[in-house]
Amino acid sequence: MAKNTSSSAFRKIDIDQYNEDNFKEDEAEQSVPTGPDEGEVCALLNQARYVEALKHVLDNAPLGSSDQQVKDNALSLTLKVLIAVKSAQIEEVVGNLSLDDIDILMKYIYRGFEYPSEGSSGHLLLWHEKAFNVGGAGSIVRVLSDRLKV
Repeated sequence: MAKNTSSSAFRKIDIDQYNEDNFKEDEAEQSVPTGPDEGEVCALLNQARYVEALKHVLDNAPLGSSDQQVKDNALSLTLKVLIAVKSAQIEEVVGNLSLDDIDILMKYIYRGFEYPSEGSSGHLLLWHEKAFNVGGAGSIVRVLSDRLKV
């Protein structure tokens, strides 16, 4: 049988803090990312250093930025790097990336599918296949569930 107690400690919980209407986005404590440096990326592409160019773009992705123009510039620069890599070299380039870089790459691939350009869809499918071989289904789930968009 239950004991009758006069304790009312459970009544001090503020249930309004769990209301969906009071939800606030996590504030980014880091500085606002400005995206990759276009001059540096173009210099790396001219020297055919695709791995370094892709790593630079992925490391400087504006994930926490709310400025859509910065995100669009980073997308176009990333697509420029992805298109510049030959189909036979994609597997080698993806093999040199970390799992976090693979997840960011998948974000850019899916965003590239949203805004296709001439000949980019087939090339992005090759990138998706190679990135999936390394990152697996977990990479796709992390990309689709992450609130930080590119």
